[in-house]
Amino acid sequence: MTSKLDKLRHLMMENSVDAVIVAEDRNRRYYSGYTGTDAYLLILADKSYLITDFRYVEQAKAQCPGYEVVEAYGKKAYEFIKQTCDKAGAKRVWFEDDTLTVKEYSEIKASLDPLELVPDTGRIAKPRILKTDDEVNNIRKAAQLADKGFSHILNFIRPGVTERDIALELEFFLRKNGSEGLAFPIIAASGPNGALPHAEPTDDKLAYGILLTLDFGCVINGYCSDMTRTVALGEPPEKLKVIYNIVLEAQEKALAFIKAGISGIEADKQAREHIIAHGYGDYFGHGLGHGVGLHIHEAPRLSPIGETILEPGMVVSVEPGIYLPGLGGVRIEDLVVITEDGYDNLVSSRKDLIIL
Repeated sequence: MTSKLDKLRHLMMENSVDAVIVAEDRNRRYYSGYTGTDAYLLILADKSYLITDFRYVEQAKAQCPGYEVVEAYGKKAYEFIKQTCDKAGAKRVWFEDDTLTVKEYSEIKASLDPLELVPDTGRIAKPRILKTDDEVNNIRKAAQLADKGFSHILNFIRPGVTERDIALELEFFLRKNGSEGLAFPIIAASGPNGALPHAEPTDDKLAYGILLTLDFGCVINGYCSDMTRTVALGEPPEKLKVIYNIVLEAQEKALAFIKAGISGIEADKQAREHIIAHGYGDYFGHGLGHGVGLHIHEAPRLSPIGETILEPGMVVSVEPGIYLPGLGGVRIEDLVVITEDGYDNLVSSRKDLIIL
């Protein structure tokens, strides 16, 4: 955790901040290793505290070497923060402005007055964009388990099975084989439901001649994976086969282009222009991809507004799609880590159209 805290303290110095309050659970885990709830981190230039209630004190002591664990709750936690900042001469305190509620902010502001609360505008989470080797290894293991889950569920898909049946079977397999949970609720969208990029599983029964889109991810040591595959149950309509090939070609174009030094805008453009050239630009309404780590959606973005320049250590999804209302949709998604000379694809499941 030391190097991660060093990065945070460097950002504190650059922004003339004396202390940081970390409350968001993934940021808290990133900087301390703590996996529980109801806790604050207080980071000063030369000292780190984890403040929690009685339920989590022993857990915090075991998980967070280098942190002084303080038992305090509610107003007592705020009192400790103020007293500690006063003692250290800290005046300007960062807080996570994108996750703190208005009520929480009001309580903290009143309790810490006259300390100056400074919104971090995402800077506390910024170091998470570049993954360490250990972080990449966790994501790789999660992706490998997801690959196994895909192979498993192919044997379960048949006419008469519902989307909900498929989602439950896949979740059971992933959890039974080592996933701590789901990176996000499983998407199992068949037939016309496939035109909904974030469809929820229904009791609709599968029948021959449809496409089924499966989007899911595992969690290993807190780190997520993300993959999507679209398969056919029986021979699908020709138009669906056409858009499948367009989406696959768009993804291949993007993957051939992705490397360190390009922007998320440029990566997105490779896939988007191919889909537009085939007349389906209006049916690709989301970005090409997003960062994945402790959270399933984090920086950077591969999209028309993704200005971040890709660097080695970033992990991003690559997931073009075409969605035709009333007919169905196709999305194909891999997860890649940017390297010095290109990328490493963490997903190995086949991408040719599988007809079951």
